[in-house]
Parts: sequence; structure tokens; C-alpha cells
Amino acid sequence: MTDSPRAVVIGAGFGGLALAIRLQTGGYRTTLLEKRDKPGGRAYVYEDKGFTFDAGPTVITDPSALEELFALSGRRMADYVELLPVTPFYRLCWEDGPAFDYLNDQAELERQIAQRNPADVEGYRRFLAYSQAVFEEGYRKLGAVPFLSFRDMARAGPQLARLQAWRSVYAMVSRFVRDEHLRQTLSFHSLLVGGNPFATSSIYTLIHALEREWGVWFPRGGTGALVQGMVTLFEELGGKLELNASVDRIEVEQERVTAVHLADGRRFETDALASNADVMHTYGHLLRGHPRGVGEARRLAGKRFSMSLFVIYFGLDMPPPPGLAHHTVCFGPRYRELIDEIFHAKTLADDFSLYLHAPCVTDPSLAPPGGSAHYVLAPVPHLGNAPIDWAREGPRYRDRILDYLEQHHIPGLREHLVTCRHFTPEDFRDELNAHLGSAFSLEPILTQSAWFRPHNRDDRIENLYLVGAGTHPGAGVPGVIGSAKATAGLMLEGI
Repeated sequence: MTDSPRAVVIGAGFGGLALAIRLQTGGYRTTLLEKRDKPGGRAYVYEDKGFTFDAGPTVITDPSALEELFALSGRRMADYVELLPVTPFYRLCWEDGPAFDYLNDQAELERQIAQRNPADVEGYRRFLAYSQAVFEEGYRKLGAVPFLSFRDMARAGPQLARLQAWRSVYAMVSRFVRDEHLRQTLSFHSLLVGGNPFATSSIYTLIHALEREWGVWFPRGGTGALVQGMVTLFEELGGKLELNASVDRIEVEQERVTAVHLADGRRFETDALASNADVMHTYGHLLRGHPRGVGEARRLAGKRFSMSLFVIYFGLDMPPPPGLAHHTVCFGPRYRELIDEIFHAKTLADDFSLYLHAPCVTDPSLAPPGGSAHYVLAPVPHLGNAPIDWAREGPRYRDRILDYLEQHHIPGLREHLVTCRHFTPEDFRDELNAHLGSAFSLEPILTQSAWFRPHNRDDRIENLYLVGAGTHPGAGVPGVIGSAKATAGLMLEGI
């Protein structure tokens, strides 16, 4: 093994971890460098007063992609982490109408749809068929295939045209169903990967079919338990994880990466380098002394970046209220107008839509006995659109959101509050090196997808690779796991 080539992966998020596992399995001596004191990236874990809070992704939708990582080395994922089924997938709530339980039961879905608009039952069936067609083309066939040349894009062109990829998610959904609440139910998914439903390519309707195909899952012990299972596998395979290892600079000689330099002065030589860091951070900071870094950072700065998030983590000394779902989406009084303000306005909107995570509904172990852990997030503008003073606005926004939750979903919240902290766009920028505090990197519009996205292998520096939300295929756990497969395929070609 000492004669094997060396690989360094920057960032131990899901993308970096999945790539490191593939590289270590495939024959590289792999070192994974993580800036923070724990692995996970956006899937970091906070612990406070006996509560466990997953910082980021909480929806696992393609367990087969994760199982494949373990199977590569003859392992079983079930021996490392247990995935628990979540039902309903989501409960969608409005103040001006009944809730909708989105679950993997066609008859029950159709019953709820018929209550709203009987004509939409047939429309939903046609939408599901369309979503499944997009899923086959966009996810199964192209999700882990790198787009390195425009020829790759041209080959996919006929399928994308046939699926009307130029239409937005909301516009495509609206062709099938007429009830406004159903249109929101079937289009909000793009927000989970940083996309505006009114601008994101209809290709992202595939998320609906993906969830119907494999269901929605939650790891016992939280998403952090899945991260830890992946770390355990990586280390069992002989990989090396370095925590508190903040990379400051990538060393390049004659258009090849030779080493990375850490902020603490350490230097790691390597034969190949993959960055799971934010793409703007990779080019603009880590490659700041190289013409490729300067030029690519300037080009990327002109792109559209996804919105940010305002997240509140809170623990209660009472169990989840009866009837509360694991995942609840709380729609505000406005949909199109609010989303437009989130993506384009210079200020914070007066109203909000929320995603409420109540994992103790499925796994009570994340809180002390009799208690419950929660987080709630609101999509908000990134710092480039709305330069909000979050030190001043954050506490007020937190209080407004907690007041809303107490009124509509968790009676007695304030009385039973044990611990509470919030995470703002400024924290995304400072903790995760996220450009403009964007929560999902580049916005997933058609002209920033596939070949138009930063490539899995750099075009100039031949042994520099990208993995994670900023490269193909994009954000979301299945997306970054897919990016790891695409990038690993390129890195293992010549080994």
C-alpha cells in the first residue's frame, strides 16, 4: 500500500466522506482534512444539555446510494447505522386550509387530493409519471456521470428537451394540477436543494419520484450517526481523518497540485486533490496565488447563488406534541411573492415559510427522557442580496419564529424551553466558508446545471477535482453522494 498514490480530500461533509471512502477502497492512500472539530460539514452535530441537534440535512431519500459505499468493500451499511422509515414523508400546513400528509401511499394521496379538487387526482397521476420519467433520465442515467465537455451536454440535450427542462418546477407542476396548495406541495422540493421553484429547471421534479421510489428515512441517533458510520468505514479501510485541519493554500507546480498547506503550518503532499470546500472558497482563497484560481473565482462570482437559511435549534423538557410529524412544512400566507423576496429582495420579508424538524417523533434518544429536540429553518436571502445585520436582526427573527411555532404547532414551547441557539447566513459564511452565506452553493437553474456547473475535474489543473454541492449534480444528500461517485470515477481512471 505504501507504493499506492496519495490523495487528499478537503472537507469531511457527505461529499468528501463518500469520495474518500471510494478512493481508499479503490487504491489511494487517502487523507481527509476537516477544518472543524467534528466531521459532517453541513451535517455537523451540536450537543447541549443532553440534546443532540443535527445541524443540517435530515432527509435521507436514496439509501441505495449510501449502501453502495459500504458494499464496495464488502460491508453492510446496516452494520454501521440503522435507517428508520419516516411517515408521512412531510406534513404540509397552511393557515387557510387543512394539512396535507405527503406519504408513500397512492390511495391515501389520491383521497386527500380529491378532497381539494377531484380533477387533480388524474393530474397528479400524470405528474407522477412525468416525475418518474425525469428521475430515470436525470438521476439514474446522469446523476453520477461527469459533464466535462459540452459534447456531454449535447448528448443529453434531446432528453432534456423532451422533458421540457427549460420550464420551471412550478410551471411544470401547474400543467398537471390546479389547486394552489397542491402546486405548493409538489414544487417546494426544489427549495431543499437551494432552488427557486419558479426558476429551477423542471428536471428537479425528479425529487418527487425519488422519494416515492425509496421513501424517506432517518438514521437512528440522527444524521450525525450516519456521518460517524461513514467515518468508521473510512478509517477501517485505512484512511486518515485529520480534524481541526484548516487548509489555507493549495500548492501548484506546472499545472499540477503538489501539496496543501494548513493554517497551522503543516503541509500534506499529494498526487491528487479533491475539494469538498465551497467552490468559491476553493478557487478564490485556496488557489488565490494561481492564475486559474483568480480567473475562475472571478467567473464564478458572476453566477447566481442559492438562498441562505436561518436555523434555530431548540430543546424542550416535554415530548413532541401529539400529532406533530417528524417533518413539517409550514407555508406562509404568500408563496410566489415570498420566494421572490427570498431570492431577490434587499431586505428580510415580514412573513416566512418554515421547515420544522422534530426527530424525537421517530427517535426519542436525541433528547433526555421526556424531552424533545427540534430545529426549524426559514429560507432567507444570502448576504449578497440582503446585507442584513444578523447580530441585531437574528434574535428578533428567532423570537418571531418561536412565537409562531408556539401558536400553531407546539403549545407551551416557551414554558418548556431548555436550550436554544440560532445559525444565520453570517455563520454559513464564517463556519462553512460559504460564499455570500449561501446554504446550497450555486443556484440550480438550467444554465448552472450539468456541464454549466463547475466540473468534477478542473479544466486546467489536471489533478484537481471537485466534489459536493457546488459541482455536478448539485446539492442535497443524493446529489453530493452522486458527485462523489462521478468524481471518484475520474480519479480512479489512471490508478
